[in-house]
Amino acid sequence: MEITRHIPPGQFGRYLIVGVWNTLFGYGTFAFFTAILNPVIPHSYIAACIVSSVLNISVAYLGYKFFVFKTKGNYLREWLRCVGVYSGGIVFGVITLPVLVSLIRHNTRFFAQAPYIAGALLTACTVFYSFIGHRKFSFRTPQ
Repeated sequence: MEITRHIPPGQFGRYLIVGVWNTLFGYGTFAFFTAILNPVIPHSYIAACIVSSVLNISVAYLGYKFFVFKTKGNYLREWLRCVGVYSGGIVFGVITLPVLVSLIRHNTRFFAQAPYIAGALLTACTVFYSFIGHRKFSFRTPQ
């Protein structure tokens, strides 16, 4: 297949494995921080998104570095690039999350669950964006 020709065998599969872990961990921390912050601040899901994202980026970085892309050295540079790739997703999420929550609340009966549903939808959108960004930028190796 033309689109996967430049991906080493098994790399996308390893990415999906790490991605499943990252998704579960990331969504779990988002839900945890949303639940913890909800009684304390209004629109807690926005703060939860930001706080959980910082933690999740570091956990994801370790999985990608050692299991998926298997790069050596360059720890700080790769982590900063990882932050760069995810920052686009975070900005998109922070802007889109309130819109999705509002749409879900106004168009469904899931008022209290809306932040969780919106978070899950946004998580699904980042899978392919992140793989391309990490492969081409965060963990790229010189040709």
